[in-house]
Amino acid sequence: MTAPVIHLWRIFKWGRILARHGALRGIERDPLTPPPVRRIARLARFGARVPKVPAYADALQAIGPAAIKFGQTLATRPDLVGEEAAHDLMRLQDALPPVAFDLICEQMVQSLGKPVDALFASIDPEPIGAASIAQVHSAVTTDGRRVAVKVLRPGVEAEFARAIDTYEWAAAQVEGMGRETRRLRPRLVVETFKRWTARELDLRREGASASELREAMEAEPGFTVPAIDWQRTSGKVLTLEWVDGIKLSKREELIAAGHDTAHLAQILIRAFLRQAISEGFFHADMHQGNLFALADGRIAAIDFGIMGRIDRRARVWLAEILYGLITGNYARVAEIHFEAGYVPPHHSVDEFATALRAVGEPMRGLPVKEMSVGAMLDGLFAITRDFDMQTQPHLLLLQKTMVMVEGVATRLDPDINMWDAAAPFIREWIRTELGPEAWVADRIVRDVRTLARLPDLIRNIEARYPPPGGAPPSPPLKEIEVVRIGGGWRYAAVAVLAALGGAAAMWVIL
Repeated sequence: MTAPVIHLWRIFKWGRILARHGALRGIERDPLTPPPVRRIARLARFGARVPKVPAYADALQAIGPAAIKFGQTLATRPDLVGEEAAHDLMRLQDALPPVAFDLICEQMVQSLGKPVDALFASIDPEPIGAASIAQVHSAVTTDGRRVAVKVLRPGVEAEFARAIDTYEWAAAQVEGMGRETRRLRPRLVVETFKRWTARELDLRREGASASELREAMEAEPGFTVPAIDWQRTSGKVLTLEWVDGIKLSKREELIAAGHDTAHLAQILIRAFLRQAISEGFFHADMHQGNLFALADGRIAAIDFGIMGRIDRRARVWLAEILYGLITGNYARVAEIHFEAGYVPPHHSVDEFATALRAVGEPMRGLPVKEMSVGAMLDGLFAITRDFDMQTQPHLLLLQKTMVMVEGVATRLDPDINMWDAAAPFIREWIRTELGPEAWVADRIVRDVRTLARLPDLIRNIEARYPPPGGAPPSPPLKEIEVVRIGGGWRYAAVAVLAALGGAAAMWVIL
């Protein structure tokens, strides 16, 4: 177990970098920040030249690869870090210097168990992309297929393990400091990040996600996912079909190549809705750098390290919430929030419906192209504190992805409106899933399954039927001792001791 002084030294070192980029200003000024955290932020800033405009993304890039990935997680939490910080963190691009090709080849040999030339006829030593966890090379297999080869950076697992250990410790200290920090559940944020990185640090799991999404999207002919070459894939190497297309970020090139950008925008929105609502399994990093327009008019996606999953019950609630906001049925939207357990029962359904109306109505009179799903979702976040709504990480990830998709679609077609594009799909899905035929079919299936499970249900009914709630059960969090420190002078003393012990601590860290 890592000693608290090591965690404190790491936090102090990272805090100094954040302070130099102005990234601690929001923490110091937020009245909801626990006083101990505010004092530590001031200590980290002491003597630093703070810029007027905070550069959150630049600060995390300066800290290192684990911080970059953690910043991408925080970009999904505007309720936790604020809108300004979340928007800036969205620009994290994982741009890092590439690892030497000799080390990459050595990693491939160790992981695949064969010489590189036994699997690939050629491989370009210059990477086409270098990120915080891995880098990608273009290659040709021995049977003549062009592929992309993604290889983990050597030593990245140990670096992430050290950082996550300190994130968990710090989150445990913060969560015990007040009601608001408990509502935001920072420990669950870190646990979510830990699960994301566990998936990304095992490239077989990323390959499995791509394979699952490829099967799920067979019903959407305009959207495709590259096939995985499992014979050339391992925990540290992922080989997949080469995508030969134009990035959706290059609108002028798309138009010059004869693509209908408005049609591409429609394909993108339908593909996202099918993933999130129909399948409950969605690509959660659909920025324009990960999306390509193919010559035949289809859209192809890459990079499946961050995926979201929503169970059927939550998808039904989500579809009804979105459709209720589209049609102005705020009473029904409020009822769903209470049914799902998102809002505690001691609040008034009618009052919550009125708060929702205050968010939705100002947009209803706007021209179509000025309406925004992202703006409405941001408004929903603004009322969560008043109604004691606990954070739902699975919905926050979906919100971040929805805003991202809307942004890409709008750049392709400035006149598109997410509401107009989404309404027919959601309406049809609700009719299919919640109509009378679907209700009868679901009832028959449920009853037959219940009868089959009757002996187990009788023996363990409480375990089988927990109280209803909209969020999936939280993962178990490990026990972390919370350090109790008194007045501000003690924080200063701890910081000074951490600084004095820094040289010795660095030997332990590194």
